[in-house]
Amino acid sequence: MEIPKPTETDKERFRELVPQRDDVEVKPMFGNLGAFVNGNMFMGLFGSQIGVKLAPADQERLREAGGGPYGPEGRPMGGYLTLPAAATAQQLDEWISSALAYVADLPPKQPKARRK
Repeated sequence: MEIPKPTETDKERFRELVPQRDDVEVKPMFGNLGAFVNGNMFMGLFGSQIGVKLAPADQERLREAGGGPYGPEGRPMGGYLTLPAAATAQQLDEWISSALAYVADLPPKQPKARRK
């Protein structure tokens, strides 16, 4: 499986869309980027695609608005959908805000125990 690499323009666009909050962190992931809150990813970049993790009801609404699977072809990430390419700035902000609110309410991710 080949992981698509984002361009610098893709990375810049992603960073511009990430909400500027003290509890939000952007980290590299497999040559792409992820935005995290409490250790959980709420938004990711996969090649040129931006995906968000949403509550099930919001997932359905995003599918109806043109969102599709997010992640490797044939192995999409569960709970994540891509943002539609034709979405307006306001629509992007709404989806991203919904993802951040949903994931911020999840239990904080616990660090994995280090191997000895």
